[in-house]
Amino acid sequence: MSKVLKDYLKAIGIDDKMHEASVLAQWEDIMGSAVAKRTEKKYIKNRVLHIELNSSVMRDELMQQRSKIVEKINKVSGIDIIDEVFLA
Repeated sequence: MSKVLKDYLKAIGIDDKMHEASVLAQWEDIMGSAVAKRTEKKYIKNRVLHIELNSSVMRDELMQQRSKIVEKINKVSGIDIIDEVFLA
């Protein structure tokens, strides 16, 4: 994207939403197919990644990896878009 367009999107507040949508669209690539298959819902709100899983075992495993998930998501997005992960 050109710098002018990036600056415009940032000025109107869409830039972060585009990063969020991009990351969520790459969910399986980032987290792997096992996690993606067990993910019912995922969204980012107020810099918190909310993940709803259909497996309590997977939820427990991911609970231990929350800081790694934050690092992965922020690395893929290219900017810090989340600060924490909430698992349900």
